[in-house]
Amino acid sequence: MRSCILLLPFLTVLVACGPKVTPEERAQAVTAFATVQKVFQHPRCQNCHIPGDAPLQFDAGRPHMMDVKRGPEGHGAVGLPCTTCHGDANPPASYGPHAPPGAPHWALPAPKHKMAWIGLSPAALCETIKSKKQNGGRNFDALIKHVSEDSLVLWGWHPGGSREPVPVPHDELVAKFKQWAAAGGPCPGQQVAAVSRP
Repeated sequence: MRSCILLLPFLTVLVACGPKVTPEERAQAVTAFATVQKVFQHPRCQNCHIPGDAPLQFDAGRPHMMDVKRGPEGHGAVGLPCTTCHGDANPPASYGPHAPPGAPHWALPAPKHKMAWIGLSPAALCETIKSKKQNGGRNFDALIKHVSEDSLVLWGWHPGGSREPVPVPHDELVAKFKQWAAAGGPCPGQQVAAVSRP
């Protein structure tokens, strides 16, 4: 028991120190986050990452037609699931430029983890992405996997129809997200002293 008590201050110091991040690394990570913000707040992403329960559509972010709602799990209202119109892939071009797009597991985030970021400042967006309460319990590794591999995320670069794709190449987003995460996810406006300790 005594040895455990003696170790406690040492472990506290280790936890408090965290990863060492130089001011330069922090600045580069914050700059990298600007790319993450550009992607996350693009219509292809933020139209489904909404604060309310009605998704948006088109580049203008208009309310979804047919009074579509998030539903209890994010898959649409009972009786009108997202998959009623959204298939596992974009329909052929012959369906027209405004046909409902598709990707595997088309849905909104669940109500308890909305991950809403419309209109957030860069600092607020940064904190929202890192918040396990808001992101479904994901740590940085899980977040990196999500932005790297999730088929619905990848759809943003191949949205079909007349929709504008995400303007940043996907591999660039992943690289910038990893750079930001490796520095501990510093948010714009944080003091250097908060992440860099002697």
